[in-house]
Amino acid sequence: MVNTMRSACKKIAPVWPLENFVAVNPYLGFTGKKFDRVAQELAATGDIHMTMPSSFYLQKIKEGKLKKEDILKVLNQKNSKIGYREFIQSLEQISDSEGSMIQISTVGDLATQVTQKDWNRFITARISQWAASYFDKGQAIWIAADQKESPFKAWKIEAEIDRTPELSGLKDFRKIVKSLPNNPISATQKALDMLGIELENSSFYLHRLLLKQGGWAAHTARLDWDQELYGGKDGQLIELLAVLICWEACLMESLQDQELLKIWEEEKKQWASYQEGLEENQQLAHNLILQEAFDLATQRELIEKFERVKVETKTQKEQAKAQAVFCIDVRSEVFRRNLELVDNSIETLGFAGFFAFPINYVPLGHEIGEAQCPVLLKTGPTILEQIPDSEKNQQAINERVSAHQLSKIWKSFKSGAVTCFSFVSPMGLSYLPKIFTDSFRWTRPVPHPDQVGISTNLLKNKTVNLEAHEHQNETAGIPLEQQIQMAKNALKAMSLSDDFGRFVLIVGHGSSTVNNPHATGYDCGACGGHTGEANARVAATVLNNREVRTGLLQENIFIPINTIFLACLHDTTTDEVSIFNENEVPASRAQELKELKNSLKRAGHAARTERSLRMANQKKTSVEKMIFAKSKDWSETRPEWGLAGCSAFVVANREKTKNLNLEGKSFLHSYDWKKDEGFKVLELIMTAPMVVTSWINLQYFGSTVDNKNFGSGNKTLHNVTAGLGVLEGFSGDLRVGLPIQAIHDGENYQHEPNRLNVFIDAPMEAMNNILERNPSVKNLCDNGWIYLFAMDENGKISNRYAGDLNWESTAQNAA
Repeated sequence: MVNTMRSACKKIAPVWPLENFVAVNPYLGFTGKKFDRVAQELAATGDIHMTMPSSFYLQKIKEGKLKKEDILKVLNQKNSKIGYREFIQSLEQISDSEGSMIQISTVGDLATQVTQKDWNRFITARISQWAASYFDKGQAIWIAADQKESPFKAWKIEAEIDRTPELSGLKDFRKIVKSLPNNPISATQKALDMLGIELENSSFYLHRLLLKQGGWAAHTARLDWDQELYGGKDGQLIELLAVLICWEACLMESLQDQELLKIWEEEKKQWASYQEGLEENQQLAHNLILQEAFDLATQRELIEKFERVKVETKTQKEQAKAQAVFCIDVRSEVFRRNLELVDNSIETLGFAGFFAFPINYVPLGHEIGEAQCPVLLKTGPTILEQIPDSEKNQQAINERVSAHQLSKIWKSFKSGAVTCFSFVSPMGLSYLPKIFTDSFRWTRPVPHPDQVGISTNLLKNKTVNLEAHEHQNETAGIPLEQQIQMAKNALKAMSLSDDFGRFVLIVGHGSSTVNNPHATGYDCGACGGHTGEANARVAATVLNNREVRTGLLQENIFIPINTIFLACLHDTTTDEVSIFNENEVPASRAQELKELKNSLKRAGHAARTERSLRMANQKKTSVEKMIFAKSKDWSETRPEWGLAGCSAFVVANREKTKNLNLEGKSFLHSYDWKKDEGFKVLELIMTAPMVVTSWINLQYFGSTVDNKNFGSGNKTLHNVTAGLGVLEGFSGDLRVGLPIQAIHDGENYQHEPNRLNVFIDAPMEAMNNILERNPSVKNLCDNGWIYLFAMDENGKISNRYAGDLNWESTAQNAA
């Protein structure tokens, strides 16, 4: 039984809490199956859409984006017996027909149908209220659930005394719950017996139950994910599934409705046929053809761009003025392109924003660190933030701790049952000036999270402590040998092991927004939903270390003595770049630094101007004023577009893309396969950044094609719950994915659904070898979750991966 339950649970993708809201592939548990097959399965079990409505694609045909040849290509690939005209006519007949696609029903579904009372909504509300209390991370003042118990036991304790179901018409509900065993597996077996369910025919049913509580199921799946990542065992989602099954059994026992019992028996008889194969939804099948054609249209446009561009061979012999290593994030593409335009003596590179320094970062005044690395990886060494002067360091810690304690007291005063009245009446008037300046976007309603509790003069002296020392009974810092190894790995992976510039900028990124529950979703996903400041600081400190550079000589990596690594942060909301360790630049190079900062400033202005074309400027103010105002406007629902539009990932030298305008829609990873011995770096790219960029792409895809199930709805209705996520309104399931405002501007989609197109400059044989060794990555490519392409030495897209380690010419594909 446990294995059957676990199998259903593995179909639920994890979702991370708001404090580090990273992108997740919502179809994570299905990548071993074909995209089209999964679309049919999810439609039948959860009424989940994996395409846009037909009207979207028909509009693209009218606009000329989607061409006749794109659709014909897909029809031919599927050996369709109908032609283009017949296909379009059939579309117009069934276009956007309403109605549920669900083929699998639960007791809650059938009870709602029979009694005309929305039991589904009631069950969701009861479970969500319990889960919000049980999983609460400090938001609630009073915790009702027993957090010391396991999930199932905690639910059962509460359900045995909760009168709400009985007051709503469920007779003897508490008594029925009490009769269930305390062990979740034993209780599940009894509940299945009460429901008359045979385990071998229950897989679709169990999945359907989890999809109905998809938000809390996804949160619980993340808890299991973390446990397994660090060598532990899963089990929490299995317990939640036990709760859902018990709810079904108790609902049926309480209602004792004969009509319900009859149609439930009929429903179960159909499950055996579902196991053999779900009935294909014809409307969905047509839309899947259109979606694939839409993907082909985007690929055609991208391939044509590469065909037109002229690749410039790098001929520069003298040392570069500067090299800037940015995160591969699509927003960096805009800034990089503009930086190169305003100053062609600066080279830019792309690398995952944690810069190969997976650290556990402990900010000043904190005891516990934050994982500054992709969620696919375990954290590395613990690094403490510090101020070099011990006296000032202690002062900063005291300031931050005092500010935190005062904040807790103030929050308690504002939220107290009695004191809240004192806050609103006498204290309310004192807030008027602040409310006034915040409303006109002159001031920021709250300080930036990184600056809370520390004065500005102390803040500018922050650095990192890499010396080995004790912290919370653990060793913190990075020993010299490990620093050398991490530096070597980072530089090799960046394809930056020679020809170093006079300055090398390590540019992390973050965002500055206010009143935005999903703010960390705009920060660096490679840094676990935090800004890349910490990683940039650590990387620059390690690479500026003379002892590290001496050690790198043994690895045939020579960093010139005049090369200075600068730790920087790119604010993607305002396109400003901050340099944190400019005090390490000698006075003799002050003019060089000034020129560099001027180039960054000019690039920021150019990037803001370009980005403003996508932003509604209803007040017709200047671009600069609009962009900066959005970053501190508490009422702004679209402070920036984030990664909306992401559809490509290019793995190649910058020379291959330098003259391309990829419109802020492409991830860019620097890579030179001729320097990659044994293609180890390529394997790292294809098994980590390629997978992560696919996660981001599919999160945006899912939030666009079905925001109801894989998005978080209307941002203006969000209420943060349990410090973990949001509800849309006052009740309902925990929402996952992106708000509608993150993908739509009110009139048009700012993110259109395209699966990720990956263009790699490397031999096809090397890519095939990597796919063979990594079945999970091969599944992504074979089953249509990622489109993989090979680039030739001239920067043209020469071949497309056709599945099962076969490739086809893009020229042949276009014919």
